[in-house]
Amino acid sequence: MKLTMPKPFTFESGKRAVLLLHGFTGNSADVRMLGRYLEKRGYTCHAPHYKGHGVPPEELVHTGPEDWWQDVMNGYHFLKNSGHKEIAVVGLSLGGVFSLKLGYTVPIKGIVPMCAPMYIKSEQVMYEGVLEYAREFKKREGKSEEQIELEMNEFKKTPMNTLKALQELIADVRENVDTIFAPTFVVQARHDKMINTESANIIYENIMSPIKQIKWYEESGHVITLDKERDKLHEDVYDFLESLVWHD
Repeated sequence: MKLTMPKPFTFESGKRAVLLLHGFTGNSADVRMLGRYLEKRGYTCHAPHYKGHGVPPEELVHTGPEDWWQDVMNGYHFLKNSGHKEIAVVGLSLGGVFSLKLGYTVPIKGIVPMCAPMYIKSEQVMYEGVLEYAREFKKREGKSEEQIELEMNEFKKTPMNTLKALQELIADVRENVDTIFAPTFVVQARHDKMINTESANIIYENIMSPIKQIKWYEESGHVITLDKERDKLHEDVYDFLESLVWHD
């Protein structure tokens, strides 16, 4: 079975632009439904892929946060160069961390970090997540258990040396959250098993924007954009974007 991989997307609509950012080991499928929802309501949406994502996991281990941040900035400049003067950013998990980093790096109209970690997991725990992701990927490719085991044994021979840099990125963003003044809507799933949910309170309490809100989704897990409250999330993100003062 040939696995069809999601691709980065751009949904052209109005002048108002939204940069949509996926999570670590995720891809544009994480934010596609949200993108379609916003496109129908007049927002141009662009979702890039980070290097090593949306491709076989063997490519992921050779990449790191510097590459991914470059892809985020490229996505931002893609919208700017397409003529969008005002850009909001909505990011899931690591994408949420990047959305906050954008908030103190470039002019941003509004920020929606969703289930964004502010606590550092150990490299070991993160690496176990990478192994799980690699195994799942191979299953979806329709490979036999035997083949998967062979490939996983090979995969483990190339450790992911950039996980420490990922920890440092999260620590650095947490350190700088109090320099963010853009309107912010903090989204957190109550049943998030992937991150420490106290992260949401840290973001909300430390952000300096006079316009900020936080919402807990009581029935959702970490990939909140694909979970059972996603329709409500779509509406809430749209309402937040509509509340911003756009100059179109």
